[in-house]
Amino acid sequence: MSRILAVVTNQATYGADPHRTGLWIAELVHFHAGARRAGFEVDVVSPAGGRVPLDPRSTRFADRQVRGYLADRAFMSALDRTDSAADVDPDRYAAVFYTGGHGVMWDFPSSAPLQGAARRIYENGGVVSSVCHGASALLNITLSDGSLLVDGRTVTGFSTAEERVAMVKKRVPFLLEDELRKRGAHYVRAAVPMTPFATADGRLVTGQNPYSTKVVTARIIETLHRP
Repeated sequence: MSRILAVVTNQATYGADPHRTGLWIAELVHFHAGARRAGFEVDVVSPAGGRVPLDPRSTRFADRQVRGYLADRAFMSALDRTDSAADVDPDRYAAVFYTGGHGVMWDFPSSAPLQGAARRIYENGGVVSSVCHGASALLNITLSDGSLLVDGRTVTGFSTAEERVAMVKKRVPFLLEDELRKRGAHYVRAAVPMTPFATADGRLVTGQNPYSTKVVTARIIETLHRP
């Protein structure tokens, strides 16, 4: 299989707080570009389907590659009409990649279709992966034997220190680092916040923050090409 499922959020605010959030666009763009260069097709879905809000900070900090995607009418139009996770056929995909942005903390952890898709892909021999807050999707994924996917596994994701740097620690519904540990994961992070860091534990591949998307994409592709 040469297709990867990329999952993005539908959540536009910090819960009831009107402060805006959404997809951190560079995390999708850098993954999409890297996967396409490696010969993979990428399908983008969201938990509920339909429009994907963009975190306004992510567009302000856009690099040249991201600006190119933002100017691509076809790509941006597709983000206004994504398919829902419930409509996904997991058997078509070699991997699933969960993007971040704080919005995912509200709609990824409780999505049964997302959990089911990841379980099927993983048990078919595929890769389950995430970057930044995308690791929120990993929290409640169970395998067919009832065990949690992350239990006993080495993972990373947006750290508590980085929530402080981003100045939103009081707005988030939980601290990702803590929740991963509560589920038995061996959480690891870079010594310096907001620097690139990724880890692979077999076919579970995770990146820490937005600056980690290119390195985690490389680890995903490397894992997919491994015999």
